[in-house]
Amino acid sequence: MPALKNSESLRRSNFAASPFASLAAVAGLLAAVGAAVALFCARQGYTLYYGDAEAHLNIARRILDSRTPNGEQFGTVWLPLPHLLMLPFVQVDAAWKSGWAGVIPAWACFVAAGTFLYAAARRCCGPAAGFTAAALFAVNPNMLYLSSTPMTEPVFAAALAALLWATLWYRDEPSLWPLFAAAAACNAASLTRYEGWFVIPFVVLFFALGPRKRDAILFAVLASVGPLAWLAHNQYYFQNPLEFFNGPYSAAAISARQHAQGIINPGDHNWLQAMQYYFAAMKLTIGPVALAIAAFGALICAGRRYFWPVILLALPPIFYILSMHSGGTPIYIPALWPHSWYNTRYALAALPLVAFTGAALVASLPRHWRMATGVLLTIGTLVGLAQNPTGMFACWKESEVNSVARREWTHQAAAYLADHYKPGMGIIFAFGDLTGVLRAAEIPLIEGLHEGNHPSWDSAIARPELFLHEEWALSISGDTISQVIARTAASGPHYQLRKQVIVKGAPVIEIYQRRLPRELPTQTR
Repeated sequence: MPALKNSESLRRSNFAASPFASLAAVAGLLAAVGAAVALFCARQGYTLYYGDAEAHLNIARRILDSRTPNGEQFGTVWLPLPHLLMLPFVQVDAAWKSGWAGVIPAWACFVAAGTFLYAAARRCCGPAAGFTAAALFAVNPNMLYLSSTPMTEPVFAAALAALLWATLWYRDEPSLWPLFAAAAACNAASLTRYEGWFVIPFVVLFFALGPRKRDAILFAVLASVGPLAWLAHNQYYFQNPLEFFNGPYSAAAISARQHAQGIINPGDHNWLQAMQYYFAAMKLTIGPVALAIAAFGALICAGRRYFWPVILLALPPIFYILSMHSGGTPIYIPALWPHSWYNTRYALAALPLVAFTGAALVASLPRHWRMATGVLLTIGTLVGLAQNPTGMFACWKESEVNSVARREWTHQAAAYLADHYKPGMGIIFAFGDLTGVLRAAEIPLIEGLHEGNHPSWDSAIARPELFLHEEWALSISGDTISQVIARTAASGPHYQLRKQVIVKGAPVIEIYQRRLPRELPTQTR
């Protein structure tokens, strides 16, 4: 009987220590922490502070909720996977209005990112290292905030962490299954953010240097599906496979317009400045203690020949430095000129690298010290961030500062339309920030006419006297819609300005309604 009890205790102990049980425990903890932060942000109204969060949510909505539901609604610049992940939720009106349709996929990807980091670090360095990697990733307040919004950073982090895990699996057990897993993760990364494209040739090289050289060719073919599909999408809908790269909404076009105005972004064709700004943003969003831990961990990785994880996880930060140098991706932080907030969140691309190198540091210690040291390092990173509250909540602050005016005029314009707009009237507007007004007013996008609705949009803009039939028009003063309304004053259709929303630091928002014949002024010869 005692032997049976000892056997049962050993079985339970082995189960508790098994990779599956610990993996489930890590995922459960991540899910609980992420859900708590998402609920807090939702109750505080922070979910859609980022303009990009609003845009991602509305792009996902218009894929099906549109007068012309088709692939064109995905657009050109932003890659499609985040919007596809939102698609099952965003058609629910309440989830669209509140932003939860975008939060659910971001939260799930946060959980996946931390879990895959755990699995990768455990496979490479042991269980204590795995817990440390997941903890260093999960306790970062800035990543937690982004995971509570419809942003793409958590989605990419999940894909990158899954790619790391799959390649380490392949390293240990070269076969087709880990190769297929790596290809799937690589496609998820390349259909989420463009740094995923940058990663592909390096992963091909990883397979080429492995024991099965031919697997590199198979991986290259499979991993190219995502980018090739996006090129085909741009060619089919916009007659330019590189529309996302050189089209009017691309980063290159925005940078060119800024250059024409004499605006030079920090780091533009200046390597030292690009690295200075990116490192300063890392220090702000990840924290000096975490970066110090990562530096020591990187030395451990070099000594133990953990080259591949460091190379792979370093590629996204390198991509951003290259982008800053090209002038297409500026990053602003308050401590450096121009002393404002812009794209600070891009520094979080380095967080998986920091988490893994911190885990390697823990793995270098005697076994009985590892778990306690991992806990202490995690607490230390939070203490280091807390020394600078601005950095601790940098992503929230960036979204809050840059959205004050937009949130106010969105609220005012939505309140007016909610009171006056009736279903079926139709409203013409330019898709972008104005779409948030329809979301807040609970007006389905199928009621609207915007740039994605060809050929109706083109006809209404070119010949409004014949093809503009919408009862309402929503515009930013001076935009295409307001110009069309001004042009039709003489020949019709006739619109009357019903509401102007004037908010400090923002363009004037105009709401027009089509005038009935009895409202038209009497014409005299």
